[in-house]
Amino acid sequence: MNDTVFIIGAGASKEVNLPTGYELKRIIADLLDLRWDIHKMVSGDHLIAYALREHVKTPEGNRGDINPYVHEAWHIRDALPQALSIDNFIDSQRGNESLALCGKLAIVRSILKAESNSSLYFEKNRHDSKIKFSSLQNTWFLPFFQIITENCTKEDLEERLKKISIIVFNYDRCIEHFLFHAFINYYRISPEESAELTKFINIFHPYGKVGHLPWQNRDRATDFGEEPDAQRLLKLTDGIKTFTEGTNPESSDIVAIREKISNANRLVFLGFAFHKLNMGLLKPSKIERVDFSKIKCFATTLGISKSDKEVINAQISELFDSVIHSNMANVTCKELFPEFWRSLSF
Repeated sequence: MNDTVFIIGAGASKEVNLPTGYELKRIIADLLDLRWDIHKMVSGDHLIAYALREHVKTPEGNRGDINPYVHEAWHIRDALPQALSIDNFIDSQRGNESLALCGKLAIVRSILKAESNSSLYFEKNRHDSKIKFSSLQNTWFLPFFQIITENCTKEDLEERLKKISIIVFNYDRCIEHFLFHAFINYYRISPEESAELTKFINIFHPYGKVGHLPWQNRDRATDFGEEPDAQRLLKLTDGIKTFTEGTNPESSDIVAIREKISNANRLVFLGFAFHKLNMGLLKPSKIERVDFSKIKCFATTLGISKSDKEVINAQISELFDSVIHSNMANVTCKELFPEFWRSLSF
């Protein structure tokens, strides 16, 4: 058992200019403020409105009534300030499929737009089409790449990457997009070689993501930061999961995620808020190991009070039903790596 598991929260993606959970709530509320003055749309997102019209269209192609969905969109808009997160709110309304669809449409729309505004984005089909790695100096992406490739040739990389799992509680594809292009740039390998290498890392999205990237060779890929049409936006909601869907063994990676946690020797929490819902998702249903002394845990806890850190340490211990000492630091995700470099090295 020598796996290292990185648990990624919204605070980690914030370093490349994606929204935090709090910011995402505001963005989603604005997108779902669907209002018209007679036939002219005056607020809300037009693409979401078109997607809803596609959804209610009859088999004969006739227009259906989107008003019930608009009212659910307004409910989300009005209630989100009270919610801990969009995930928590949708879960609190479980069984309301119309509301869930509106929420998922807004999630996909906001995340794809955020990807296109991130420091990882570049326009395709240009002579210099690649990530500007120099713009990532103040992010955790570069030290993360440095630590997983330290003293590692291209030939040795496969075995190194097999020891790494990443559990991403965000809907974006930032880490896989970054790694794919980082391997190409650093090792001067082909896109095909990089795609194969990147696949050796176990990357899980418990709540889904906004589509597969082109190099992942899945049906109907979605470019990083793509601007979808209404039909495509509607289809991409299939990849977004509620908490109930994310913990369903038949429709999620929950079994594999919990197995990785159970067998990990190192846990690294980056920009993670330690919400009860998410900690419950991570908790293994059965732990077979008997020696917990080798488990090392590291976490960014910037802005978290001393008393809450004690609660978080207890939450982490509860994952294993055993006392686990956690190394917590009041640092950014980027700063965690130099703080614990030797402890995190492979």
